[in-house]
Amino acid sequence: MSYSIPFERLAGSPRGSQLLPCLVELALQEEEVDLFLARLVEAVEQASGPGVISTSIIQGVKGTWRVLATTQAAGRVPEDLLAEALDSESYLAAGPFAAIPLHAPGLAGQLLTQNADPLAEPLAWDSFAAAVEFAQHVFRQRQEPARRAERLGAMLEMTAQWNRSRETGELLEEIARTSTRLLGAERATIFLLDPSGETLVGKPALGVEGGPLVIPSRAGVVGEVVQSGEPRRVDADIAAEQRQIHRDVDERLDFETRSLLCVPLINSSNQTIGAFELINKIKGNFSDSDQDALVDLAAHSAVAIENTQLVENLETEKRIVANEAAGQVQLIGNCEAIEQLKQTIDRIADTDLAILITGENGTGKEVVAQLIHYLSARRDGVLVAVNCAAITESLLESELFGHEKGAFTDAHQSRAGKFELADKGTLFLDEIGDMSLGGQAKLLRVLEEKVVVRVGGSQPISTGARVIAATNQRLAHLVEEKQFREDLFFRLNVVTIEIPPLRERGNDIHLLAEHFLGSFCRKARRNTPVISAAARQRLLSHPWPGNVRELRNLMERLAYLSSGDTVEPEDLAFIHSPKSKESTIPMNLSLNDATRVFQCDYIQKHIQNASGNMTEAASMLGLHRSNLYRKMRQLGMDNDASPDE
Repeated sequence: MSYSIPFERLAGSPRGSQLLPCLVELALQEEEVDLFLARLVEAVEQASGPGVISTSIIQGVKGTWRVLATTQAAGRVPEDLLAEALDSESYLAAGPFAAIPLHAPGLAGQLLTQNADPLAEPLAWDSFAAAVEFAQHVFRQRQEPARRAERLGAMLEMTAQWNRSRETGELLEEIARTSTRLLGAERATIFLLDPSGETLVGKPALGVEGGPLVIPSRAGVVGEVVQSGEPRRVDADIAAEQRQIHRDVDERLDFETRSLLCVPLINSSNQTIGAFELINKIKGNFSDSDQDALVDLAAHSAVAIENTQLVENLETEKRIVANEAAGQVQLIGNCEAIEQLKQTIDRIADTDLAILITGENGTGKEVVAQLIHYLSARRDGVLVAVNCAAITESLLESELFGHEKGAFTDAHQSRAGKFELADKGTLFLDEIGDMSLGGQAKLLRVLEEKVVVRVGGSQPISTGARVIAATNQRLAHLVEEKQFREDLFFRLNVVTIEIPPLRERGNDIHLLAEHFLGSFCRKARRNTPVISAAARQRLLSHPWPGNVRELRNLMERLAYLSSGDTVEPEDLAFIHSPKSKESTIPMNLSLNDATRVFQCDYIQKHIQNASGNMTEAASMLGLHRSNLYRKMRQLGMDNDASPDE
């Protein structure tokens, strides 16, 4: 709304023209609005001449009259005269009383009034009103930049806080605290609708002890704001509005609400998600300027709340996923070596020590790395696995450290490397022994400096990734042969975990077999078959060149391809490693047990070669058929065939 200096009205009376410089000087000197208005009406009274009893500025708000400033309380202008002057928008007088509306922006409902005998002429009154209007306009224009600067500064400060806040409760408390300071209120509450839409939860309710404040979603002024989506104010001196306050809350909190300002919280989808309430303006009542400021604050707050809740939901979902993944990682077994391994993992998991995991292929090195990750404080971070044997030297640097757009022919866009992706998480470098010497040198530099530089870039990027390396090779032997850097070996080899081969784990084979078979049968939607005693013995006697991976694959085949309720030895279709030239008999057996294992295996192979023809198998073994059956019973090898068949 524009405003121009009322020269014609000021020229209507010399007293108005003489009054204007005095009032403008007051507008430029005073800082507090109450003091400015008090001195303003005094100046008007002095300029009015003798016979003045009182001079006032009165404002009509929602049918109620409020004295903003007066020289004396006695002789107040009749309300009928005030209402008629305001309606007619012109000077009116009745007896010793006169009133004239003020028309400048921000002065809605204000009148300049006087109780005097004699009253000044109407032209003089109009010039007085013009001077008062202009002086108030100057005061407001002078104060507005300071108020706006303070408001913007507070919003910038809040925005910086909000960007650092990742928890809704902390964010709401900061918003409420800033708003009370900025707008001079005693208390602040941010109400959010609960998922049902039936209740509003005030959190935080600054100045209120005992946790969140819960009220019905349609209760009081707050409920009205949430339902209508429109701001509401309650002034301290308007009885009709006071009756709209939800006094049950006041009684519960032993508190008296005098004035109130409440605006809706509206999210990016234009949905009302709650309300922002300020209670008890410290000086007077909440103004239009306060309402505008709180509307701005509410708009910023709604966006910040929505974003923070989104982050919280993502964090919660990530934590749930991490917990589910952690629950699926198990180190099954209770042999002495595995028990010691579990104890070691418990001790080192929640540290940042570099770990080297060794063991044959298929022993479960990645499972151990996963356990270490999920038992650490990094469990909510990512676990990034890299197979070093599968990456060529030319791509290794880009894969691990990332690259910038245009760094090489196929670099069409920038990409983060594995070290960046695993920041605050764990980087698992599998088959580290197969990494080239050039790659080893680059890896060592990153491990020492905790900084990566993307290919084609120059900006150092810090990385907090924890490195766990694994290999099936003897790194010490590779160091001796100059195929692995000695400095990298010692950098990785802070803690070494050696996983025993499956053939040395005894009855753990049965535990693992039952675990895998049960798991795959559930996926195949069938009942889990029972592993017979003979099959269990057969599992125990197998050398397991493929270790746990081989056992897992065997159980998966049984789950999907076998049809009986019992697993028998003939169902165990072992796949022997063609490159194995060593003895297939476990080295932890006694001579008698090893002899029995050899005989079982030797007989079984002949039966398989004879396609199950027992007579032919016995002939190849140099035995009678009945003697073969007798020998098999002695060795504990079950066979449904009879010697008489």
